[in-house]
Amino acid sequence: MTAPLPDTRPPRKGRALPDTQHGIRRRNLGRVMHAVSAEGPLSRAAVASHIGLTRAAVSTMVDDLIRWELLEELGPERPGRVGRPGSALAVSGRGPAGIGAEVGVDHLAVCAVDLRGRVRARAVRHGSNRGRAPEPVTEELTDLIRRVVTEAERDGLWAAGLAVAVPGLIARDSRTVVRAPNLGWRDTDLGALLPAELSPTVDNEANFGALAELWLGAGTPPDFLHVSAEIGIGAAVVVDGDLLRGTRGFAGELGHVPVRPDGPECPCGGRGCLEQYAGEEAVRRAAGIEPHEELLGLLAERADSGDRAVRTALSDAGTALGIALTGAVNLLDPETVVLGGALAGLSPWLLPSLEAELRGRTAGPACPVTVSTLGPEGPLLGAAHAVVRAVLDDPAVVAERA
Repeated sequence: MTAPLPDTRPPRKGRALPDTQHGIRRRNLGRVMHAVSAEGPLSRAAVASHIGLTRAAVSTMVDDLIRWELLEELGPERPGRVGRPGSALAVSGRGPAGIGAEVGVDHLAVCAVDLRGRVRARAVRHGSNRGRAPEPVTEELTDLIRRVVTEAERDGLWAAGLAVAVPGLIARDSRTVVRAPNLGWRDTDLGALLPAELSPTVDNEANFGALAELWLGAGTPPDFLHVSAEIGIGAAVVVDGDLLRGTRGFAGELGHVPVRPDGPECPCGGRGCLEQYAGEEAVRRAAGIEPHEELLGLLAERADSGDRAVRTALSDAGTALGIALTGAVNLLDPETVVLGGALAGLSPWLLPSLEAELRGRTAGPACPVTVSTLGPEGPLLGAAHAVVRAVLDDPAVVAERA
């Protein structure tokens, strides 16, 4: 009987293995995998020291993980250590891979990430998905997924699961897109339209972007507010290293916070939403630029060359973003705000007005704003790494798959 693939939903508190002997061993297997992933290469003795178990207990688990092709031995440790050198262990570069996918308003993307965190295969399709029915979009996405899985398999990998990032409201602990205004989707069980053998999970793109920042960002604290943007603007709140989801899973809809209540109508049904002033399309219109496939690059190029209309549009977008963020910062008191997605590439012209609003409106000391190094890749990488981390958390599930 084939075991289920690991639960690839982004983590939240309360999901844990039982405190039985079997459950404790499974948790310890995950601790071994995380120790080697984070600190390796390590010897068995070093792993035992890191996680506080006996060398004999760790050695038995390591033997299992090697047999399951999740760890591999690299040979004797580097010289210079006291005593007999042990065999250095590393996470395997073959075996399970996380498949991440992203449904964007103007693109589809898929990638495969191995247990070492390396992107091993990738496929992208550019083109508008606005107003298209979910079925043809997911058919094209499935073609990209199968292409990436095939390429990964040629490289000695197999798909351990699929996680999909979508710019919309996703019902908590489900695969249903309740509403994606910029796509025009409502109440769509997206998981049912994707390859069942990959046990697809679905989450908001801003959530995956925040998790990518938490896991891959340099020096990102465990408490932050992550803002990302494409056509729309999303946000995710990370508290003590865990996503703040809200009762229904809809927390973080910063793009639909009204900054001018009497402003223009928004696809969400409201008026004067942040997206109408700081979203990609809003900036394009304000700058007087025609639709362009490489809009972000064009905006950055023109702003850098001193184009007054573009700089004004970006400054105004920063002001609107600062107004919306002030409410979130005053309410949540995050350690920092991380600017990601498309906004990251435009930060030199957004930040001055954004930070001025935060300084002038925040009740306490101004919250620092940092710029993500992941940029638009964040949601896709976060989705793939969610699968990878599920494998590291509970490697026994993967071992039972065959």
